[in-house]
Amino acid sequence: MICIGAKSYTQQQESDTTALKKIVLDEVFVSAIRVTKETPVTFSNLTKEEIMPRNLGQDIPVLMNFLPAVVTTSDAGAGVGYTGIRVRGSDATRVNVTINGIPYNDSESHGTFWVNMPDFASSTESLQLQRGVGTSTNGAGAFGASLNILTDATSMEAYGHISSSYGSFNTLRNNIKFSTGLLNEHIEISGRLSRITSDGYIDRASSELDSYFLQGSYVDDNTLIKALLFGGHEVTYQSWFGIDAETLATDRTFNPAGIYTDDNGNTQFYDREEDNYKQDHFQLLWNETISPLWSTNIAFHYTKGRGYFEQFREDDDFETYGFSPIVVDGELVNTTDLIRRRWLDNDFYGTVFSAKYEKDKINLIIGGGWNSYEGDHFGEIIWARFAGNSMIRDRYYDDDSKKTDFNLFGKINYKISQNWKLFGDLQFRTVRYNANGDETGLVDDRFNFFNPKVGVTYDLNNSNNLYLSFAVANREPNRNDYENGNPKPEKLNDFELGWRYVSPSVQLSTNIYYMRYKDQLVLTGELNDVGAPLRANVGDSYRLGLEVDAS
Repeated sequence: MICIGAKSYTQQQESDTTALKKIVLDEVFVSAIRVTKETPVTFSNLTKEEIMPRNLGQDIPVLMNFLPAVVTTSDAGAGVGYTGIRVRGSDATRVNVTINGIPYNDSESHGTFWVNMPDFASSTESLQLQRGVGTSTNGAGAFGASLNILTDATSMEAYGHISSSYGSFNTLRNNIKFSTGLLNEHIEISGRLSRITSDGYIDRASSELDSYFLQGSYVDDNTLIKALLFGGHEVTYQSWFGIDAETLATDRTFNPAGIYTDDNGNTQFYDREEDNYKQDHFQLLWNETISPLWSTNIAFHYTKGRGYFEQFREDDDFETYGFSPIVVDGELVNTTDLIRRRWLDNDFYGTVFSAKYEKDKINLIIGGGWNSYEGDHFGEIIWARFAGNSMIRDRYYDDDSKKTDFNLFGKINYKISQNWKLFGDLQFRTVRYNANGDETGLVDDRFNFFNPKVGVTYDLNNSNNLYLSFAVANREPNRNDYENGNPKPEKLNDFELGWRYVSPSVQLSTNIYYMRYKDQLVLTGELNDVGAPLRANVGDSYRLGLEVDAS
């Protein structure tokens, strides 16, 4: 890709000490769930400076593609549109994602839909990927990894930035960023507007993506308050279907989405086989340094999502949509071609909080969160060749769901001696899920999970340290899992043994992991009527591996 940029800014005189203090205040928003090399957890960091050279509008998973044990996917083939991430062989539903400490995974599917936040990497200050269970965080348990993202830090200086990139498959990204810098030494306003379009590598896998990011900050010596509003609107032609090996060998870009046969027997593709979704996020973050020993962090959040995917369906049964058979030209008709939209309208809101105490040999963090999700699922027929007894705007299904999630955790790093450090982490999490629908039946489940973690770190010298840890994670089933009956929650015991070497010119991390699962939900090979994979519990399973990361 080719990137063309123009940047101008005016500098304000700020001392290095003041600038560093503002950065530290920003980082407190994720300090409760992030780790350092003093913690016996396997992790990788990426900073804004490392992300910037490869950020040409592709999603965050694609920018993480070269981290250990990470595999990324792109439905359309260009890293734009629907993208996914797998860590240690676990899919995206097993990777816990937080933004400024606030859960981002969909509460019901556990998936992470980066397509709803186009160009979000352009508003990312840093990210940390913890592989394995990691430390306690907010949201569903990490069964492969946890990824926490910190958005743009408060800027000391004013700037304006216009950026464009163009590449394969007519992929075009344009964005505008700005910051007022610190006004009156206390207030900063910054923002971003982005638009990305792409034809995609796969046939008809087009994307039209718009996003925005607006941030207001108030800073003084001991306080940082941020109000953030960000979101996106995506329209993508569906390209998430698979193809068989023979088709792959002869036509690698073939996309079966929207295929049908017209009245003359010719193969056609419906031109609006699209996914159309909007998502808006509001976050209010407040960090307060109470004393040299204590600091607190509290955040409130609200997310509104609404949209649908549209499909052409050929020769579908009347029974699926509640139509009554009709007689046409003397023949009984009980199937029809139609176009349907399957809607999701949801609200997600809550709070997360933490308090940190640090003195001499002790680093203690206590925190938690309460979050609530309310979702409406419904389907509409917007056209049918034969509509039976249906009326305009009839819903052929109309389901709802509600999920609440509450957790409390405490974690401590204790320095036993100059070389030895102990780590402990206890989390209690309770989840209640209510749902109804043809695929789920009637669900009213409550889960109580206890997730302990313990580990030790030994510093050989200033450059080398070793760590050993054991962590437990429990996880509730997702919405689709209820299609196979009454699924059990999953349990994971994670063992990590690692060595880290850090010098001015070389960094090396290597570790062995053993992840032992009980009642893991694994793919059965079946799909439901919208192509979502179905899973079922198995008794015992494990993952074992070696990871090496050097720079």
